[in-house]
Amino acid sequence: MEKLFSTTLLILSLTIPTACEKFFLPEQEIAITEDRLYDDWYEYRAVEMGLYSIQSELVEQIMVLGELRADLLQITEHADADLIEIYNFNISRENPYASPATFFKLISACNNFIRVLEKNHPEVLDTESLVTNYDRLYGEVICMRAWANFNAVRIYGKIPFIHESLTTIEEVNDFLNSSGPYMDSLDITFGRNGYNNDTAFNTPIPLDKQYFDEKLIIDYFTNELKTRVKAVGVNHSINNNDETWEVTTWNTYAMNTLLGLMYLTEGDLLQAAAHFEQVIYNNSLTYRYQLDRTFRDRNWRAIFNNIDVREHILTTDFNKGSYQKNHFQYLFDNRAPHKYMLKPTRKAIDFWETLWDDYTIDAYNVPQEAKIGLEGRPGDFHRGYGVSYSYNRNEVPVDETDIQEMLVLKSKGDIRSSSLLVRDADTVVWKYSWNKKIYDEDADFIFYRAASVHLWLAEIYSYLAIVQNGILRESTPTAEALLNDGSNYSLSSARVQLGVRGRVGFGGKFWEDGARIGNYIYIHDPVTNKITGYRDLTSDFYEKQKVLEQFVLDERARELAFEGERFYDLVRVARRREDPAYLAGEISEKYPPGKREQIYNLLLNEENWYIHYFE
Repeated sequence: MEKLFSTTLLILSLTIPTACEKFFLPEQEIAITEDRLYDDWYEYRAVEMGLYSIQSELVEQIMVLGELRADLLQITEHADADLIEIYNFNISRENPYASPATFFKLISACNNFIRVLEKNHPEVLDTESLVTNYDRLYGEVICMRAWANFNAVRIYGKIPFIHESLTTIEEVNDFLNSSGPYMDSLDITFGRNGYNNDTAFNTPIPLDKQYFDEKLIIDYFTNELKTRVKAVGVNHSINNNDETWEVTTWNTYAMNTLLGLMYLTEGDLLQAAAHFEQVIYNNSLTYRYQLDRTFRDRNWRAIFNNIDVREHILTTDFNKGSYQKNHFQYLFDNRAPHKYMLKPTRKAIDFWETLWDDYTIDAYNVPQEAKIGLEGRPGDFHRGYGVSYSYNRNEVPVDETDIQEMLVLKSKGDIRSSSLLVRDADTVVWKYSWNKKIYDEDADFIFYRAASVHLWLAEIYSYLAIVQNGILRESTPTAEALLNDGSNYSLSSARVQLGVRGRVGFGGKFWEDGARIGNYIYIHDPVTNKITGYRDLTSDFYEKQKVLEQFVLDERARELAFEGERFYDLVRVARRREDPAYLAGEISEKYPPGKREQIYNLLLNEENWYIHYFE
């Protein structure tokens, strides 16, 4: 029985690659039999590109569901019905952002390619054989399938397990629509020694429909990644002299990041830390994912201008010249012809505008007398205004010096004058429009990057404790170092380390203005920075850990806003604290009175954190 293999292939990708070749071009559906398709390496590589094309179709769904359901993004009066449903946590099955179809399309295509690789190159199953490019390609597909299942289960709470023998989207649909056990028409079983194949053709097998929750998905696919992958990531730059290809495909660093995130989501802090540490403490002579001066201060925004292997771990590369576009500008940009359907919340903007730098606290250890000494400066102008968000008046961004003056005037109590500087301006998500022309619509989407891994590790170290020589040692100093100055790295490190905040100039000059925990946690007025109160945590280490965890979460908002992870950050923290009210409170505050109480009560029930598509 011969199966038809249908995927998004390019005729051009079947030729010898050139230096300017990109991963996916305008797609066309080509039905071709497997025995004709896999004649040489470049045809395998063409199928690989087709898989990445499907993965790229998921970026808007992942971003919208990961951000609009959280606290940093809201709808405008131009939002369509689908976005309004998501904003209101009232999502219908017909909503395209709720559809699992593309996840299943990617999973079934991965299943197909995995079976082909196992059939034609059984050495991929032999853990003792020398590593080849087919092993690396096999590792990429295993990673992609694990990533698709993990992201799907985070959205839906439980998902049908798609058996590896289901290798087309038609089979998947038939399987999902079956009322009883599904009889698969073809099953090929390969021997696991990689050479002696025990193959059964045309053997109908019953497949029971099983739904895996988040724990089962994580357990299954972490085990698969650790036991089936010999290597991951074909080195395409050998042929095209373009090192950015390494991070637009699945690679060892991306696999470890995925494993770390899955373990962190499950609550296994030790396993999560072990995989994240392989990314930032890697043995590479370049120490590529440490936070040094490369993207320091104003250079931070260059992260979103070009793909750079010193920050990007896994990125989807869009290119309008090859008709590779997305709808981010369409959703966010207020310049015609875009629709400006989503915008940042006031809370999101305040994360950048109420961050103060270079201030001191007099009488720090005497809380009754403590007060601001050196006044400092308000505003994060490296990561915030002009790159992550903007005030646009008549479709033109307000000058940055006016925004700086606005913050100073507000801090001095001149609210009227400060308001005039942004009067009639729209607040706009600018991260996908920065350095883009109106019709570009091809901003890259970053799945994983170095700062995110550092912040995930800081979150872990806020709670992680280990026993050394019979002594219980807390890891909070390491979490503070990752956040502030990079002092967690050895002094003999090849490059000067700065930490997440230090890289953009915060928290390095004075101890008091860093994201650190002491016995006294001071409460500041967000506009003036004056001390309005304090918390005495001298004998409450758990509360100190929670404060540090909140510092990390706030820093993730500034560093990673609108990149698709915010909702899952809130879910993870609420679960760790066993406090659904934490998530409900953080998210509901963006709604108007009346609606706020409704959303708060809705989100107190964890079942409402998921889209119940399969019920």
